[in-house]
Amino acid sequence: MQRWILPILITLLVTALEAKDSELRSKDSYHPFREVSSPEAWETRAASMRQQVLVATGLWPMPTKHPLHPVVHGLVERDDYTVEKVSFESFPGHYVSGSLYRPKNIKRGQKIPGILCPHGHWTNGRYHDHGDKFAKELETGAEEFPSGRHPLQARCVQLARMGCVVFHYDMVGYADSIQLDHRKSSMPENGLFSVTAELRQQNLMGIQTFNSIRALDFLEGLPGIDHDRIGVTGASGGGTQTFVLGSIDDRPDLLFPAVMVSTAMQGGCVCENANYLRVGAGNIDLAALAAPRPLGITGADDWTVEIETKGKPQLKQLYSMLGKRDHFDVFPFLNFEHNFNAVSRQAMYGFVNKHFQLGHGTPIKERPFKPLSKDDMGVWTAAHPAPSFRGASHEAALLDWWANDSDLQLATLRARMADNAQAAADYVDLVGGAWETMIGRSWDEVGQVSHELTLKEKATDYLLMEGTMTSMAHDESVHVRYLYSEDWNGEVILRWASPDEAETFPNSAKFIQDGFALVTFTDDVSKATMNRPEASAYTFGYNPTTFARRVHDMLTVVKGMRQLSDDWDVTKVHLHGNEGGAAIALATRYLLRAQAFTGEANVSLGDMRFAKVSTLDDSWFVPGAVKYGDVDSLLLLNESF
Repeated sequence: MQRWILPILITLLVTALEAKDSELRSKDSYHPFREVSSPEAWETRAASMRQQVLVATGLWPMPTKHPLHPVVHGLVERDDYTVEKVSFESFPGHYVSGSLYRPKNIKRGQKIPGILCPHGHWTNGRYHDHGDKFAKELETGAEEFPSGRHPLQARCVQLARMGCVVFHYDMVGYADSIQLDHRKSSMPENGLFSVTAELRQQNLMGIQTFNSIRALDFLEGLPGIDHDRIGVTGASGGGTQTFVLGSIDDRPDLLFPAVMVSTAMQGGCVCENANYLRVGAGNIDLAALAAPRPLGITGADDWTVEIETKGKPQLKQLYSMLGKRDHFDVFPFLNFEHNFNAVSRQAMYGFVNKHFQLGHGTPIKERPFKPLSKDDMGVWTAAHPAPSFRGASHEAALLDWWANDSDLQLATLRARMADNAQAAADYVDLVGGAWETMIGRSWDEVGQVSHELTLKEKATDYLLMEGTMTSMAHDESVHVRYLYSEDWNGEVILRWASPDEAETFPNSAKFIQDGFALVTFTDDVSKATMNRPEASAYTFGYNPTTFARRVHDMLTVVKGMRQLSDDWDVTKVHLHGNEGGAAIALATRYLLRAQAFTGEANVSLGDMRFAKVSTLDDSWFVPGAVKYGDVDSLLLLNESF
């Protein structure tokens, strides 16, 4: 190999960003399961995905759990079960409401299963009534009895009749959840879905997921609940709530998400999308985080119609590999449209009966029941008035509390770092882990890099070359250009330069004279392409940010260098940068912290702060950056090794 073809000494010109933008993934893209080869590989991937879900939902760190202050009232007696009205505080001042179904005739001291039932986007939520559509349900066999006109109630009634305590709770903005709207903010400038909130990774999905966590706390706190038999089941958006809760909380022992797990449409609502959630993953992957716990899913004539061939084989293989093949099943009822009807509910009952060993004969058929009226279910009464704190004032207070709680947790760790090794390690794990998720690519994940040289020109004391480096695992190419000193000292300097900088490498003559190879990269991207402008999660829930892609490109080049190190020994790779380039350098250096060749960071941040971003399509928009300390935390992380 001739010395001049060494492509480890590179100046990057990122010319493929527009092409990458045209290939943006969306909720409607194809999202296949990313298979693994061993239980150990799955354990590693599962841990990474759990962290990804927690960061995405704004629950990393987990918000402080304050007392629930539960209120249970309004007992309604039925033949073999009872129903009560429930409210409790998930966040301080923010209420979760719902209906609590309990079986009658429970023996003293008997431990009974508990089931959470999130409802999904059915009209009026917990109050849902099929109305005029019900005649067709009876005609097609989707429902058997007139009471099936209330299918959400039917699920809870039957589970209670089977001997389970069931908590059927409201999604944000549905039924008695009246403090926030489900799909829009009361504060467009700095409320949910704004740049301000997204920079702190505050989103509706996070609020709803924390509500589910606190609902589980409430359920486990009830007398007689068997903590080894806790289940969660919901359909559609309730299916999303089911597998998302199961992905980050190991207390559910059984999960049954209906008509939601698929390689196709991933969830159409803002409550089902969050920045980073499905970058490199999809609903099959997220549902798989239940493994090896029992997982049952249904398919219908909707986006889940291909579940038997796209999803089932992969999940079946995973459960088999983990030695729990009988813990997974799929129930495809493809002759019905999107539903959680009596047919699919019957499959769920059988699944619960089997894995919770309830001892009922099968098949388990529903019986007619007397539906609850809205007055029967309504949580807010004269004796238990609805919270007056709602709308913009409540949204502001909730977001402020969430931000302050997170800031306090991080500040406490940061203050103890100097004299407490464990606090320092915890800070790095938490903040460094968040940045790893937000960047979304590790050194190992870059994979093999191919090289193609396209230009070589000799100058007085250096060689100018250009070419292409491609991360083969990700099919991402970077146009490269470098200045190679004739008296190369074995050290390389990488630097990003903004398009408007007159000189891409200040003091280049001195560096070349001192024997360094000079590496720069730039691009002409000023705004990020958005899938849908109303919420960044529809874009960055599926695709890396522009900042992350710039870091990916730098990693690709460094990996290309190292793969040629047998022929040309790179002793050090130093990272330089000003303003945004400094942030890229610091992020990349942190990801390279375990590599022996990692050199110094020579950066000048100036007044660059992610907090200064004012629009969702700014190329420096990085959701969560402010939550995790902005560029100052990148400096601190670089000082930790």
